[in-house]
Amino acid sequence: MKVHEHQAKEILKRFEVAVPEGQVAYSVEEAVRAAESLGGTVWVVKAQIHAGGRGKGGGVKVAKSLEEVRMLAGQMLGMRLVTHQTGPEGRIVKRLLIEQGISIAKELYVGITLDRASSQTVVMASTEGGVEIEKVAAATPEKILKVFVDRAAGFRPYQARALAFGLGLSGDVYKNAVKFLLALYTAYEAMDCSLAEINPLVVTAEGRVLALDAKINFDDNALDRHPEIFTLRDTDEEDPLEVEASKSNLNYIKLDGNVGCMVNGAGLAMGTMDIIKLAGGEPANFLDVGGGASAETVEAGFKIILADPHVKAVLINIFGGIVRCDRVATGVVEAARKVKVEIPVVVRLAGTNADLAGEILAESGLNFLVAKSLKDAAHKVTEAIA
Repeated sequence: MKVHEHQAKEILKRFEVAVPEGQVAYSVEEAVRAAESLGGTVWVVKAQIHAGGRGKGGGVKVAKSLEEVRMLAGQMLGMRLVTHQTGPEGRIVKRLLIEQGISIAKELYVGITLDRASSQTVVMASTEGGVEIEKVAAATPEKILKVFVDRAAGFRPYQARALAFGLGLSGDVYKNAVKFLLALYTAYEAMDCSLAEINPLVVTAEGRVLALDAKINFDDNALDRHPEIFTLRDTDEEDPLEVEASKSNLNYIKLDGNVGCMVNGAGLAMGTMDIIKLAGGEPANFLDVGGGASAETVEAGFKIILADPHVKAVLINIFGGIVRCDRVATGVVEAARKVKVEIPVVVRLAGTNADLAGEILAESGLNFLVAKSLKDAAHKVTEAIA
């Protein structure tokens, strides 16, 4: 789960992670009042969407008067902000973060996430702050410092000192950076984050170390431990079909292809998408209906797939282990009868009660293409589109 920058900073403040003073605004008048409340003569007006690259897209501007705050807020609210992460469709800006102006002496980068290769948490730092870290990793990987954290010992002060030293910091700035890194890691662990990224992490002219920007993602599987985080969810920033799928506890991710996929089990779903690609097709989604899928769950998943206008054919691939194939077939038939299906539907069912499921599909009176194997299903669905 993702949150907005202003929400991320409020969370970080609870763990004594230093951030600039700022206030969220949902209207032009709120933006002006926020600037007046913050005081000073320079403010930063920042569009709030779940995507990076906002500055390059015109979503981060400096204002040197209240009238400029008013003007910029009016321009940003309601604008369609397009960045390299939003795609060409962009996102509509519905809220702003008004922050105090900061005198920046240096921009750095800090990020914490899970390194899947080592199965350890990794804390990364770089002198190349304010730049897309992916580009730094590709062009100059030696500029990214990494410290791997032992789960039993945790992130130790000596590791934070090593990173601060590697960034070329000294004196009070060095001490402030060490304090910042330790506090950020505490927040990351305590809140069950999957990512905590500060880009840029800035050193001010006064020697302070602040999170000028903040991106925090949370592990969805741990949200039961943090119900207050779930209230921060902004469904306007999510794909409508993914929001609808979450209501039925379906694991759905929209992709760019034209073959709709409904599978039970994440591993089988990944394998199904791979074999569709090998057959010359393009998956339109990842959809795992779960090992214990019911007829109702399958029906909900089927409707969500068909709601995507890019889907030109559907491949249903179910292995009946915990779930019985006849239940799946019943759900597919019920959904197909309720939703006007005008595209080919390929079904491959194997496992418990697969024969009975085949009879249900055959006697439904609906035009399903039944496949005998996964390879056969992939070829059938791609041929149906061609």
